[in-house]
Amino acid sequence: MSNNNYREVWQYALDQIHEEFKKEGSQQETEFKLWFNMQYIEDTDNTITVSVPSEFLWLQMQKKGNVDRVIKKIEELTGQKNIEINHTVSDSAIAAPEEKEAVPAVETKKAEENPEKPDFKENPVRKHPQLREDFTFDTFVSGDNNNFAYNAAIAVSKEPGKKFNPILLYGGVGLGKTHLMQAIGNYIFKEHDDRFKICYTSAEAFTNEFTSSLASKTTEKFKSKYRGLDVLLLDDIHFLQNKPALQEELFYTFNELRDHNSQMVFTCDRPITELKGFADRIQSRISNGLCVDLQPPNYETRRAILLKKLEILGKKIPDDVIDYIAKNVETNVRDLESALTKMIGYAELIQKALTIEIAQQQLRDIFSNPSAGNITIDTIQKVVADEYQISVSDIKNKKRDQKFVTPRQIALYIARELTEYSFTELGSEFGGRDHSTAMHSYEKISAQMKIDSTLNARVQLLMKEIKDYKK
Repeated sequence: MSNNNYREVWQYALDQIHEEFKKEGSQQETEFKLWFNMQYIEDTDNTITVSVPSEFLWLQMQKKGNVDRVIKKIEELTGQKNIEINHTVSDSAIAAPEEKEAVPAVETKKAEENPEKPDFKENPVRKHPQLREDFTFDTFVSGDNNNFAYNAAIAVSKEPGKKFNPILLYGGVGLGKTHLMQAIGNYIFKEHDDRFKICYTSAEAFTNEFTSSLASKTTEKFKSKYRGLDVLLLDDIHFLQNKPALQEELFYTFNELRDHNSQMVFTCDRPITELKGFADRIQSRISNGLCVDLQPPNYETRRAILLKKLEILGKKIPDDVIDYIAKNVETNVRDLESALTKMIGYAELIQKALTIEIAQQQLRDIFSNPSAGNITIDTIQKVVADEYQISVSDIKNKKRDQKFVTPRQIALYIARELTEYSFTELGSEFGGRDHSTAMHSYEKISAQMKIDSTLNARVQLLMKEIKDYKK
């Protein structure tokens, strides 16, 4: 395909995505201008080169899936496959402001500033393939809400299998459980070379791997892998509720690892004793170790988290904007970082210094919506059932009438968007459906919303009603 054809398709693809955003309101249109700010330069074969305002914005566009979204749209329009997008950083990607600000939009920290590091040091030599390199103790901000968990995790890292074994880190979404768990793994891996066999996995991945081993008749290989570990990091253990076969496998794995003084670290979204459909014998074994919770950060810790993130990114924003974010985002670390990322990205886009007024304008959607952590599946099912004038039991059952299927799929789509539930968990909440059925429902509604403006508007209104819902 010639350059000219790809240039036209590129613009047409962006125009279509822009229209999808415009239907969701003025705030979403601003989101489009920020996170799809890519200007076509040229193409060679199936590779398109674009210019972007900054490396930071490019990384955020990738993280948000926006680059993949454009690729998918172009592939749909052209019938071509395996299209790739390369980038170059260029100021020309931004429309120049009418007046040049004397103060940079977002300052980049000078290397010579050399801010103080925490007392706890790590050896940054090697990387474990299953662990995020940035999830370390150096990048974790401790405060009154998590100090016990932080210090316990360090103690485990220094003497794995000897102190606090097993250890359970529990708490709500986005409070740092996975960060601390992986920090333990990263520290042990870097300090002990290959003497320790370390495995990090989520409970859902553990489940899928076990199921696959049954189908392929390789259960002995599965057992050998997990029972031969020196360190097991099992994330989101609550996923194993109501899965007796998986719990039995975990029980025997636990016993084997304990007998060999192997370190076990678990995370959960609540105290282990509050899990439903979970074997008492596993609960008691984990309870016999150290169970420590992580709470939402207070103002001082939230501000420290923002400063740490800015330090990592090598960026600066005004103190009053940092204070504004810290005072208003009271939920969790994930929401804090999301607000900060949006502010940095917006500042780099408009090339103007950040002010309180800009922060208030750009973050009002984040501050006006309640935390997704407060939204339950029951609430979603009730609101959608009421909208379609059916019962909640109709949402959950297996009736194939279209008047039940569509609301059910919409409710499942919204649940995936507004909660942390996996497809397997959602299938269970929606009448015992399997992982693939739940995923199909989500993808079907997602695809229909892109071409059906009426459906898109209806789903958006339902999501707003659910966020505002009060029992």
